[in-house]
Amino acid sequence: MTHATRSGSDICREYQVDPQQGLSEAQVDKQRTIAGTNELAAAPPIPLWRKVIQQLTDITSIILLIATGIAAYLAITSDSSWLKVIVIGAIIVLNVVITLFQEHHAEKALAALQDLHVPTVTVLREGTKTTLPAPELVPGDIVLLTAGNSVPADGRLLTAQNLTIDEAILTGESEAISKQTETLAADPDSIGDSFNLVFSGTAVTQGNGSFVVTATGMHTELGKIATLLNKTKKQKTLLQQRLSQLALRLTTIALIAGVLIFLLNFFLYQDNMADSLLIGISLAVAAVPETLPVIVTLSLTHGVRKMAQRRAIIRRMTAVETIGNVNVIASDKTGTLTQNKMTITRFWQPEQPVQKIDDLNELTPEQQQAFTYMGLATNAEVTDDGESHGDATELAIVHLLEKFNLHRRDFEKDYPRLDEDPFDSTKKTMATLHEMPDGHYVVIVKGAIDRLQLAQQPKEMMQVHDDFAANALRILGIAYREFPTKPTADWVEIEQELTLVGLIGLIDPPRPEVPAAIAKAHAAGIKPVMITGDHLATAKAIASDIGILQAGDQAISGAELRQLSDRELKDNIADYSVFARVSPEDKLRIITAWQANGATIAMTGDGVNDAPALKAADVGIAMGITGTDVSKNAADMILTDDNFATILDAVEEGRTVYHNILKAIEFLVGVNFAQIFLMLISVSLGWGTILIAEQLLLINVLADGLPGFYIGYEPGDRDNMQQPPVSKNRSLFADGLGWRLGLRALVFTLLVGGVYYLGRFSLTGGSQEQGMTMAFLVLALGSVIDVYPIKTHQMLSWRTLKHNRPLNISVTIAISLVLATAFVPWLQQAFALTNLSTSAWWITVPAIFGSVICLEITKYFRLKRKQRTAQSSADYDLD
Repeated sequence: MTHATRSGSDICREYQVDPQQGLSEAQVDKQRTIAGTNELAAAPPIPLWRKVIQQLTDITSIILLIATGIAAYLAITSDSSWLKVIVIGAIIVLNVVITLFQEHHAEKALAALQDLHVPTVTVLREGTKTTLPAPELVPGDIVLLTAGNSVPADGRLLTAQNLTIDEAILTGESEAISKQTETLAADPDSIGDSFNLVFSGTAVTQGNGSFVVTATGMHTELGKIATLLNKTKKQKTLLQQRLSQLALRLTTIALIAGVLIFLLNFFLYQDNMADSLLIGISLAVAAVPETLPVIVTLSLTHGVRKMAQRRAIIRRMTAVETIGNVNVIASDKTGTLTQNKMTITRFWQPEQPVQKIDDLNELTPEQQQAFTYMGLATNAEVTDDGESHGDATELAIVHLLEKFNLHRRDFEKDYPRLDEDPFDSTKKTMATLHEMPDGHYVVIVKGAIDRLQLAQQPKEMMQVHDDFAANALRILGIAYREFPTKPTADWVEIEQELTLVGLIGLIDPPRPEVPAAIAKAHAAGIKPVMITGDHLATAKAIASDIGILQAGDQAISGAELRQLSDRELKDNIADYSVFARVSPEDKLRIITAWQANGATIAMTGDGVNDAPALKAADVGIAMGITGTDVSKNAADMILTDDNFATILDAVEEGRTVYHNILKAIEFLVGVNFAQIFLMLISVSLGWGTILIAEQLLLINVLADGLPGFYIGYEPGDRDNMQQPPVSKNRSLFADGLGWRLGLRALVFTLLVGGVYYLGRFSLTGGSQEQGMTMAFLVLALGSVIDVYPIKTHQMLSWRTLKHNRPLNISVTIAISLVLATAFVPWLQQAFALTNLSTSAWWITVPAIFGSVICLEITKYFRLKRKQRTAQSSADYDLD
């Protein structure tokens, strides 16, 4: 049994409190000892040193740290250069600093939750009204509420006069909840159905009341969400997982190769330990694409800027690539898929057809009179500066009047209001009394159709009512009664024998751009689902209208969801497209079930109740306009326009970023594999090392690194949003990437090894410097210009060559730096290079373009094969 199914007096007896007197100081001290302060406890922050260690324990960082240590040892104990120590160490520091900088915006969700607690509250203690700080509240306190207050704790209502509370931060519902004190017959299914309870962090919109505190601090519904936030951990992104796998593979290859080289040098060729370690450093440098983490970060940073231009603000950079790979988008309904504004869409008068408001251009005299009565029985208003005040339903009436240039204040000049019977949740109507222009009087009643005391029920009224309800419209009736003189009876008697003016149907309508965005999501292989705190019928109607709920899809309520075990939910999650009336815990279960099926899921939300799910999702998306600080701080991405269509723009940009990162991997790793093979082959043949560590660093960091920084500036492919998202179990080397890496590694191994052999053994009488210089130039310059066939999947043309200006500039700089090492004497000496003979240049220059030519030839045949496959599919479809 919950507090909702117990009487207020019963709960007061439990806490031994008199609702007219409140707690004594002794009782307060006792309760505080048991319950603690009325505050939310935050999870301890991760210290900076631990964050640094987390970065340094990455596989790539470990390899570089070992290489730095060995290089430093050799620099101290021998005449080895400190250059490699400085360069590798700088790369490690740069990677750590960039990552920590991007994580500078630490989690603030708990701080934002604490901000929701009001600073002071009015309570009864020892028979006296007392104002005290909200953290001093304890269970059993009697709290007094008035319009404008925030609720400081959870509790059971004792009194309620026309009390409505906005619980959107917990439920997601756009309309304030009318509260009552009656005991519920059964436990409510959700917070939104707990009509006699109040919850911490919600806001009183009208009326007044009092309640007995039943939960404070971390025991409140707000506290439960805080607990979920503390326990919820972010999973590694798809790209992080794949880069870790790539680093592991490279490490394995490097270790195997290192052992082989050590054995060959130390035992077969009788080299000393220092020389063997030096070769080991060279191999470690060759194995690790040092600039890849920086390139990935820069690509993500560029994606962040591009997404910001498309109204999606990224808080955590890993979300850039993850959003491109989502295959499920779980969206909140209110404000994201809908306009978060109750709107009148249907209007019916007796003996008239149902009117769609959008089809109304000019009002008939009957409609004009009906709209006048609607406006008169309304308290909401929109001020001259555009601010709205009042209940969402009444504001819908005000906005309808504005559509026809009608205003409540003008009506009241002709029909001055004399009295009002305010709305309450028991009778579900409100009434106003007005003097008419002819001196007569009229009472206008607005409310639930079954509570209007009509003199005669129009024959079509219930059919219209049922049709409205079938379309998930909220239905409101307007009726009136005229009096020749001012009535003096009580309101119950006055509100009898009414004449129906008409019915209006209201709904929070879909945003106009959403159906097209939903269709775009389906075309991109993404399943959109609706997760909402709203009622099932309303959610299904909206979901059907916008294309989320399609043939064969199912909808489920939170109560039904809680009847399913985790295994049952996991096995059937793909059948559901609508989840209604759900709690924060339900949302977490839904996300976990999708993830257990291998889905990459994005979740949208704007309320406090959404925060744990936003944090647990692969990409949490908060609303920038209507979202609470809590939801924004728990999210990875914030939509500045609260628009579902913007998510699809972000997906498109994310796919571009992800594909560009794959291009960067192809650009860098192919050369790294070639370097490993070259080292193994050269040592095995007794040539020593073809390239020294300093040369490998120059190639990896400058020659390849500079162009690699700007691959992320490449535009996306035109068919990006017609392709399915990348699944979590797909290899990083899928779609031909592994084959292209292998081909490029083989081509460079043959080219560089060949020119080294010619330069050392054919053109000279064994000059290692000339062979090394030729090998260095072919590998450095060849890999730089290789960026062009890699950056586009189309054949190279003048258009594809020129459209990425930053890349072209970086290629020019990289080529200049490489050539400088070949011609500037002191750089030649630093990098162990020499001047080449004319015959050596005749061999070197063509070899530089060997890989580009090979890649373009294979690309040509791949595109031809793709065209033939597409044509065959088209012919098959025609047949």
